Amino acid sequence: MARYETTIKNDLPPAEAFVRVADLSRLELWDPGVTKSEQVSGDGIEIGSSYDVSVKTFAGRSMTLTYVVTEFTENERMVAIADDTNLRSYDIISVKPDGDGGSALTYDAELELKGFFRPGNLLLGLAFNRIGDAAAAGLRTYLVP
Repeated sequence: MARYETTIKNDLPPAEAFVRVADLSRLELWDPGVTKSEQVSGDGIEIGSSYDVSVKTFAGRSMTLTYVVTEFTENERMVAIADDTNLRSYDIISVKPDGDGGSALTYDAELELKGFFRPGNLLLGLAFNRIGDAAAAGLRTYLVP
């Protein structure tokens, strides 16, 4: 299993920062590994909402993952999970006030290969760090204009 976590301090009020990032239909606005994202069920961000997210694979191809919101605390925390036969992605987005009128948004992601691809978990961490760094840079630009 690979894990990537980053916290981005920004000038946005916590509620605004949270909605901008927790709305997974906006992923391609900040994550360069996402080519398309759209909400396919639910009404906004809520438990049970799902999103089809097309991502670039390590082989340069594209695959679509369906993320489902499994936990949600308005303007504070959201957990979304994509789980298929080949991999499981567990993502947490949380935000807290930073004390200066802005916020600190944390993006915490775990990725685990399954089935035939399970042995690749040993190398996944290295690649996932590069992918996470690119997403963190995009997130920083998206939240801190």
